[in-house]
Amino acid sequence: MINPMQQVVIATRKRDSEAVITALQDAGVLHLKPITGGPLSTGSLAGADAQSRREDERLLARAESTLAELGSYRPAPVSLPAADSWADLIEQAAQPTAALARQRQDLQADLDAESAYGDAVRALGRMAGTLDRSQRVALLPFVLQPADNLGELDAALKAELADRYVLATETVGQNRVGLIATRRSERDVARAALGKVRLGELRLPGRFDGMPLSEAAAEMDRVARAGSAGLGQLNSERDRLAQAHAPALYAIRDALKDRVAVHDVRAVSARGKYSLALQGYVPEDRIAALKSALDRFGSAVNYELHAADDHHDHLVPVELKNNGYVKPFQTVMGLMTPPKYGTFDPTWVVALFFPLFFGIIMADIGYGLLFLWFGMWLLGKAKRNEGWDLSFFGAYVPPATLRDLGFVTNVMAAWTILWGVLTGEFFGTFLEHLHVFYINPELLNSLWSWTGVRYPIEEGVKHYGLIPIVFPRLETGYFSNVALVFALCFGILQVLWGWAIRVQQGVKHKDPVHTWEGIALFGGVGALILMAFATKAGKDFSAFTNFSDPRVLLMYVGFAAFVVGWLRVIKHYPLLPIELLSQGGAVVSYARIFAVGLVSAILAKLCTDLGWSLYENIGFLGIIIGILLGVVLHFLVLALTLIGHVLQPLRLHMVEFLNPTGFNADSSPRYNPLRRLSPAQGQVK
Repeated sequence: MINPMQQVVIATRKRDSEAVITALQDAGVLHLKPITGGPLSTGSLAGADAQSRREDERLLARAESTLAELGSYRPAPVSLPAADSWADLIEQAAQPTAALARQRQDLQADLDAESAYGDAVRALGRMAGTLDRSQRVALLPFVLQPADNLGELDAALKAELADRYVLATETVGQNRVGLIATRRSERDVARAALGKVRLGELRLPGRFDGMPLSEAAAEMDRVARAGSAGLGQLNSERDRLAQAHAPALYAIRDALKDRVAVHDVRAVSARGKYSLALQGYVPEDRIAALKSALDRFGSAVNYELHAADDHHDHLVPVELKNNGYVKPFQTVMGLMTPPKYGTFDPTWVVALFFPLFFGIIMADIGYGLLFLWFGMWLLGKAKRNEGWDLSFFGAYVPPATLRDLGFVTNVMAAWTILWGVLTGEFFGTFLEHLHVFYINPELLNSLWSWTGVRYPIEEGVKHYGLIPIVFPRLETGYFSNVALVFALCFGILQVLWGWAIRVQQGVKHKDPVHTWEGIALFGGVGALILMAFATKAGKDFSAFTNFSDPRVLLMYVGFAAFVVGWLRVIKHYPLLPIELLSQGGAVVSYARIFAVGLVSAILAKLCTDLGWSLYENIGFLGIIIGILLGVVLHFLVLALTLIGHVLQPLRLHMVEFLNPTGFNADSSPRYNPLRRLSPAQGQVK
């Protein structure tokens, strides 16, 4: 559900404003809303307040850049130093850290240059001999790719310089490096000849540019010998500086962020000569914390609370408040913008149907056990209060998020295992080969004959095993239509449900346009679905006159609702009939639950059948090869298809289900309360 909000307006004396704002930071419950316009000053600060803000922001930027150069994680918290010492402490850390950072940067640049050009420069240095120090001879180094023609270069040089040049090359790795020696006065002529054959002079990076080749080669040799050790020493020095300065820097950085936040609050407030007013929102279940923070100021602070208006208040923040099973799925909803305040929170729908759809798609006991292992691994890290460092993605997942992800993964695994039992799949058909799962024609016919399909019973063919398969999606010859219609039933449910929510929200907010739009499309989509069933997917159009069939009567009622609803909103939605066809397509989109799942099952079956055939044809050696090959192929299939198997159920919810509700049309900001980062003076967090 969406947590109900109360709007609050606070007025205080200007001289008490910093203490009041600090108390609000300590409470950590007020989401601020800027005040604009009116007789009091709003917007950017001026005078002494602006100067104080600039100084705090300068110190904050200096502290953050120093921490970034130290490259340290947050250490154990320490007491916050006195405020009058912050600037000196920051500079004591910043100056040696900046100098060290420049040394590391320069040395790393040298190492990168040596790695890229070292072999080529050493070869060029050998070819140059002592000519690179000559006052009369110019040397032009270049690199030849395997496809370049040295003869073309020689011809171009001869055409421009006749015999007034020397050309030498040497193979380095897969390429060749070359050197042209000519008179210094004809250097540009030699460069032009290089350009004619689409070659260029080799220019070394950084400080090596302009060095004589022999000197550059000697310097790169020195970097190769001592550079890594030197970088290690600099890194050790950086670690020492981090141990010495990072704890205090983090404490000061947090305190400066709090002070800058005080300035930010003043900037979004209304300011008079002697007073300050601010407004915002607080969740109803945290009003007590707000009152506790403000009541201690007595008559120096006045505030007023009233319920946020669902219909007219803009920028009301949204906080999702769910408990138990649904709460971890708020992490999944965090991928989307929040719903508009006062509307529908779909988290519980996602919590119910997303893992179910994933389980239907995967439907494999073996894959489900792998997901269960992964979910337990995530929960184990969270229980140990460990995060997950995904540095190759530039991300870090904190323990609280890992706890939610582990729970969601385990629910997905449970549905996958359950549907794997129903489909009889364990890494494809592995357990079917072992006759753990088997096809029972009589049972299948008793379960599914009401749909009009029957499993062909062959004379003399014996089916045996331990557990009968009750949802044989791999039996495409006769079961595909059943599995397809089963998937489409979810589309019928969710698309109609989405338009019903649209109607409910329109009535709640007294919005006749959206109400009639919802009625029209709920009736129209329902009529299309009934028409498909009544006419057997268009095979029997005589059903239109079969008024004894209640489906036909309801179909006409649905089309009538569409026509009436469209006429009521035709000025706003003249193309609503086209939207109706689009919504019919949204129902059909749920066929991807069947299609994607069937593809996954077929790929898993092929992987297992290939390994099993090796066993049948080779024997014991085939068992070993088959197991290894099956493991590799299953891993590749799972790695290549897993993202799609997660995204498809999400897409069905975010697009086909939530578009009709209006979820994607409008949103509200996330609830982001003013919070204090640093401890009180002299205390440790």
